[in-house]
Amino acid sequence: QVQLVESGGGLVQPGESLTLSCTVTGRIFSDHHWAWYRQAPGKERERIAVITISRGTGYADAVKGRFTISRDNAKSTVYLQMTNLKPEDTAVYYCKAPSGVMGDYWGQGTQVTVSA
Repeated sequence: QVQLVESGGGLVQPGESLTLSCTVTGRIFSDHHWAWYRQAPGKERERIAVITISRGTGYADAVKGRFTISRDNAKSTVYLQMTNLKPEDTAVYYCKAPSGVMGDYWGQGTQVTVSA
């Protein structure tokens, strides 16, 4: 059974940085592309970063230049390094394979709050 465990969130001030981690069990991590998503209060969940099997990356405009996605296949972990955080980055952050292979399953997410 696949399990996604996100961690690393917290409360930070604008301009600060955080690095999120997502560890995947129950599935061959290296065989999949991976993505980070976020859901802000009152908004729909959105995909913000993707990393392919070959380590190509893509980003939503809102985070481009500030966030970096990476993966460590040996640790079955995908990371999201976030810099220059803004209040509008406040959300619950999730990882998932974007292919749809996991259906409706989502991990518990990790809360990021950016506030002065």
